[in-house]
Amino acid sequence: MSPIAVVITVSDRSAAGLRKDASGPVAVAALRNAGFDCADAMIVSDGADAVENALRTALDLGATLVVTTGGTGVAPRDQTPEGTARVIEREIPGIAEELRRRGQLETPAAVLTRGLAGVAGDALLVNLPGSPRAVASGIPVVTAVAAHVRAQLSGGDHA
Repeated sequence: MSPIAVVITVSDRSAAGLRKDASGPVAVAALRNAGFDCADAMIVSDGADAVENALRTALDLGATLVVTTGGTGVAPRDQTPEGTARVIEREIPGIAEELRRRGQLETPAAVLTRGLAGVAGDALLVNLPGSPRAVASGIPVVTAVAAHVRAQLSGGDHA
């Protein structure tokens, strides 16, 4: 049985139907290609409460990997990290640092992303920026460590 991944797109405009979700499908396709069972992206409005609720729903669905796209910047409604912080039990700053490092190779604005990564229960949660390009470059970072994180959370030894 394939591990379950959930993608959550965080965008007021996409949630209202004013803009097509461009980043969620990129994440879903990449996760499916990496062997995850992944439904189409959930779309929620910006804001810490919406993100927290969506993350908790994903965990209730049995997800062992949850990736958010969007809401990691500095705009007033960009509160994905705040909602994620309410759910994460232990932060894994190295993942977020690597995502920012790789992003900066593509655009200097990548240093502005405030995304988090960490674990909750037996799941890995990672915030990605909302641009399709950032998602495409970030998902390989996530999939490279996801199996090891799952093994560790299940009590496995270091490989």
